[in-house]
Amino acid sequence: MAEFYDCSDPETRAAGLHAAAEAITRGELVLLPTDTVYGVAADAFSPAAVARLLAAKNRGRAMPVPVLIGEASTLAGLVLQMPEVATRLAQKFWPGGLTLVLEHAPSLAWDLGDAEGTVAVRLPGDELTRDLLRRTGPLAVSSANRSGRPAATSAQQADMQLGAHAAVVLDDGPRTNSAASTIVDCTGPAPRVLRVGAIPVERLREVVPEVTD
Repeated sequence: MAEFYDCSDPETRAAGLHAAAEAITRGELVLLPTDTVYGVAADAFSPAAVARLLAAKNRGRAMPVPVLIGEASTLAGLVLQMPEVATRLAQKFWPGGLTLVLEHAPSLAWDLGDAEGTVAVRLPGDELTRDLLRRTGPLAVSSANRSGRPAATSAQQADMQLGAHAAVVLDDGPRTNSAASTIVDCTGPAPRVLRVGAIPVERLREVVPEVTD
């Protein structure tokens, strides 16, 4: 049974962050809020932990798990190169609901699924999650729901769906924005929208007119 922490209280918040970081270090799963929906997190550099995340969600390897980072500067160590269009999008929409798909650095020892040399990265706007990311480093994070079921917008919903598979639940209140992040593939000749979510295509085109959908 997962340990539940009400992060509206400063002392409980600190204890929850410590417990969550320890759980990640042990290869366990953590349920946590993001600026879109609640997510399930694992150590991005632990193939066993990522496999545990996929099994908890009943999700196959064909849908690789995205990675969340705590600071934009972390991205440079994760990717092979940073295309200029990706830089412009990140500067405009990070932190926030934009996920960028980039070629990952071949030296990284991770297995996020059948990603074919790419990684989907996001800098979330949620401060609680970013505080945890600063402690743990990059986390593999997917929405905290069983595959095919609605995304969890509260810690209670996340716990009902995946609590049996997690060690820690960080409760920071409900998330009213149930839209998932917008995903943009920046690995090709022109950036391409793979999923429309929190950021409309029209806003993307204000920054990068060549975006296709």
